[in-house]
Amino acid sequence: MTLNIQQTKSVIEGLLFASGDEGLDIKQLAEVLELDAYLVKDMIQDMRKDFKRKGRGIQIVEVAGSYQLTTLAEHAPYFERLAYTPSRSSLSQAALETLSIIAYKQPITRVEIEEIRGVKCDRALQTLMAKDLIEEVGRAEAVGRPILYGTSKQFLEYFGLNSLQELPDSTSFQAGIDLEEETRMLFDRLDGQQMTFEDMKKEDM
Repeated sequence: MTLNIQQTKSVIEGLLFASGDEGLDIKQLAEVLELDAYLVKDMIQDMRKDFKRKGRGIQIVEVAGSYQLTTLAEHAPYFERLAYTPSRSSLSQAALETLSIIAYKQPITRVEIEEIRGVKCDRALQTLMAKDLIEEVGRAEAVGRPILYGTSKQFLEYFGLNSLQELPDSTSFQAGIDLEEETRMLFDRLDGQQMTFEDMKKEDM
């Protein structure tokens, strides 16, 4: 299938979106698109200028040789407001499942989390990062140096734990990975009802 320049740029945007926070370098993009690397780099530079000129809410940034789609720094207050609105203060099932995987398997990459869940987890990771329940703890020694995620101090406070050693014991799992059971045990830490950030603020008062 032969694509024109605009269609190719559209594909690049989709690829960068799908790659999440790991991003893609020029060589990877060129291989997928079956195009010359220099041509791909020129198109990315054009896209960066187009996004800025059109006032888009996303941008293409280069981090450690890889390109990623990110939001604009000046919009950060709005994302923080969204993350802490009352309607979003509790965790969804997807976020709780992702959090339980990170809690029991940390440090772990996004790809490894998705292999366990069987679905994409970009949105769940963004939610957990926005709530400060997880944090970047390093980079894996693998192609692209993917981000390693781990739980934060806020995670311990959220679930009423003094340390990770107080997590419900998962050593009895027969298959080594039992997402449903791990999630249930983590949820039980909340006594059947998820604590909101407003509740946490009241407890701190």
